[in-house]
Amino acid sequence: MKTGIYVDSENIRLCGGYGMRYDTLINLAKIGSSTLLRANAYLAEDRERGKEDSEYRQRMYRYHHVLRQCGFRVIKKIVKHFVDDEGIVTTKANADMDLAIDALEQARNLDRVILVSGDGDFVRLIQALQSMGCRVEVIAFRNVSQELKEAADNYLSGYLVPRLLPVTATQDEDRQRGWPINYNTDRGFGFMRYYRMAPEGLRQESVFFHCSKALDIGIDHLFSDSSQIFEFTIMKMQDEDGKIKTEAIDIRHIDG
Repeated sequence: MKTGIYVDSENIRLCGGYGMRYDTLINLAKIGSSTLLRANAYLAEDRERGKEDSEYRQRMYRYHHVLRQCGFRVIKKIVKHFVDDEGIVTTKANADMDLAIDALEQARNLDRVILVSGDGDFVRLIQALQSMGCRVEVIAFRNVSQELKEAADNYLSGYLVPRLLPVTATQDEDRQRGWPINYNTDRGFGFMRYYRMAPEGLRQESVFFHCSKALDIGIDHLFSDSSQIFEFTIMKMQDEDGKIKTEAIDIRHIDG
């Protein structure tokens, strides 16, 4: 399956994906029988600020360098500054049109498009790509358009993709993000379902949890909602028969 990735970097940065690992996106696109043909990242650059702020200029240079090392083509949209009649300065830099045109032109050679954005303006693009025979998958974090989710062939929260966003963990911890299933409100236990990266693709796994292992007070009612996302550590323990069992501990709710 020939795959292309198109990342609306500014949308992702502002909507919960700051610090996203672009190399993980590359690995995700290559798993299974997929071949990655295109990887484009669309971002804004304020050249006026860069002339005056050397720290900003160096930070952007390093950022672009990392993306290129990961295998992405960097498409910059230069920030434009406008002054209205009252002297108020506004800025604008929108790469939506560039992303849409590139995706449509390149889709004739693709079977699968991974769109990394939560912007509802891309709903029509998704529909156009699907009419060309492409499977369209969307990955995003917060403030994701419901219409965008419904239009995509598959929507996946970026919080659930292993190693896409950093997690706070020590070297010996198995820290994961997942969602609750089969929660028993009377007895306070259920299972956390999460993904692991496997050669054939994302593989779902489950681990037992009890509400008493939550780090946040007063979130018990959220365990009944499978749309909620939690971060947790998987702890291994040995039972009386010597068998190894696992349990989710240090559970924290993620506002995703």
